[in-house]
Amino acid sequence: MLLSRPAAHAATAAEDASAPTRRARFRAWRRERPFVGGLLTALGGVEMFFSGQLDLGRIHVQLGIEGLQATIIPILLVLLGVLAIAMPAHRIFYGVIALAVAVYSLIGVNLGGFFIGMLLSSIGGVLTVAWMPRERKGDAEAEPEPDQERDA
Repeated sequence: MLLSRPAAHAATAAEDASAPTRRARFRAWRRERPFVGGLLTALGGVEMFFSGQLDLGRIHVQLGIEGLQATIIPILLVLLGVLAIAMPAHRIFYGVIALAVAVYSLIGVNLGGFFIGMLLSSIGGVLTVAWMPRERKGDAEAEPEPDQERDA
């Protein structure tokens, strides 16, 4: 008796089985945007930020104009990574700017976050630019085929 479900709960369970799970919805959302490229760009910015705020005993590691670049560049990279994910239509612009800023961070932020942040952000920028949205099946069928008679 305790293990059986009433009829009302059985109908709800059948509806839940047909509805997509959170993981499936996230996976579908992620495939519509340059998620990995934006994530790597943002992670590179976070790594650069923490390498710019590094203290080794009495030595404070900072390069750039009084450390301003060590704060602005990582924030800009995190912002570019988030914007690439949020607005995939502008992915090429964000990816190119992220790549240029990541290369400049080699000079401005402790050798680009000791090369790790620069590499993460550079790879993220390249992946963001290279990402292409999948072509929908309906879009490919809607295009008319070229006439063969015009060529003859």
